[in-house]
Amino acid sequence: MVYKADVSAIKPAEISGAMEGLRDVIERRVNLFGVAEPLVQVEEKGILKTVGQREQRLIIELPGVTDVNQAIKMIGETPFLEFRLENPDVKAAEGTDINKAFLKTGLTGRFLSKARLDFDQTTFEPYVTLDFNKKGSELFAKITKNNIGKKLAIFLDGVPITTPVIRDEITGGKAQITGQFTAKEAKTMVQRLNSGALPVPIALISQQSIGPTLGAKILFKGIRAGIYGIILVALFLILWYRLPGLISVLALAIYTALVLAIFKLIPVTLTSAGIAGFILSVGMAVDANILIFERMKEERQDGKSFSAAITEGFSRAWLSIRDSNASSLISATILYWMGTSMVRGFALTLGIGVLVSMFSAITISRTFLLALGIKGDNKFSRFLMGSGIRN
Repeated sequence: MVYKADVSAIKPAEISGAMEGLRDVIERRVNLFGVAEPLVQVEEKGILKTVGQREQRLIIELPGVTDVNQAIKMIGETPFLEFRLENPDVKAAEGTDINKAFLKTGLTGRFLSKARLDFDQTTFEPYVTLDFNKKGSELFAKITKNNIGKKLAIFLDGVPITTPVIRDEITGGKAQITGQFTAKEAKTMVQRLNSGALPVPIALISQQSIGPTLGAKILFKGIRAGIYGIILVALFLILWYRLPGLISVLALAIYTALVLAIFKLIPVTLTSAGIAGFILSVGMAVDANILIFERMKEERQDGKSFSAAITEGFSRAWLSIRDSNASSLISATILYWMGTSMVRGFALTLGIGVLVSMFSAITISRTFLLALGIKGDNKFSRFLMGSGIRN
C-alpha cells in the first residue's frame, strides 16, 4: 500500500522527523508483537510546486495479509490527533468549511506521550486525559497563553471532538477530551491514541497484492534444507550417543512441537529471519544435550552407577547451559528492544527457542533417561549408555 502524507502544515526542517515518527507509529500499529515483519518505508516523490516541498509517501508491505481491506483497516485505525484554534476572521455557521473555521496550531499527536481514561468525580462521565512530551507541553502552554478567550478545538481524524474555550495558560502538558461518548468509546479512543497517534494525516493512493510465487519456492527449499539438517543431526546423536542420543532426538521432537505451538499462539510470522532464529535455537538445544551426555560420561568414568551418573551429569551441565543460554537471551533482548522489525522477528524466535530448549534439555531428556531405570554394569548396558566408537 502507498500512502501520501500531508506535510503542508509542518515546517520544512521538521518534515524528516515527522515522517520517521509516522513510519514508527504505523510499524507499531501493524506489528503488535514485533514478529509480523512488515516493511514500512518513507519515500520522497517529485516536487510540489505550490509549496516547494517534495511529496512525502509511505510504502507499506504486509507479509501474510491476503485481505487488502483488512490491511487498510489496520492502518486506518491509527488516529490523527490535532489541536486547532478558532479563526477570528471566519464566523462559524452552518455549511462553513471546518478547515476555514479553525486554524492549525502545529500541536498534533506526534507530541503525545500518553493517553488515559478518567471519570468526572461529580457526574461520573468519562473523559480522556492527554499527557504531552516536553516539546508538546511547551507548545501547548504557548498556545493557551497567547489565545486566552478563544476556542481550542480538539480534532480526531479531521472531526472536532470538543471545542473548549481557553480560560488561562495551561502548563504541565495535560489536556482533556470531553464529549458525549460512553466509557467504552473513551476506552477505545485511549487504546488507539496509545498505540500511536499519527504525526501527520495520510491518504491511501494505491494498493497492490503480490502472490508468493518466488517466496513459496524459497520457503520449500528452506524447509527441505531444514529437514535434511535435522535428520543428519538426529543420526549423529543416535550413532554417537546411542540410547541417550535416541532420548535426545525424542526430546528434540517435543521441543520443536512446543516451539511451533507457541509461535502459533502469539502468532509469529515465520519469515527468513524468524526461521533463522528458530534453527539457531534448535542448535542450542542439541548443544545442551551434548554437554549433558559428556558430563554423564565423565561421571561413569569415575565409577558411578548409571542413575547417579545421569543425576550428576545433568546437575553439573546445568551451570554451563544456564550461562550460555543467559548470554543468548540477553543478546536476543537487546536485539528485540533496539532492532528493526526483521531483527525483532529473529530475536523473538531465538529467545522463545532458547527458553524452551532449556526446558527440553533439563526436564524432558532427564525424565526419559531416569524412567528407563537402567541398572547393573554389564557389557550391553555399557554399550547403550556409552558414546563414541570404543565405549
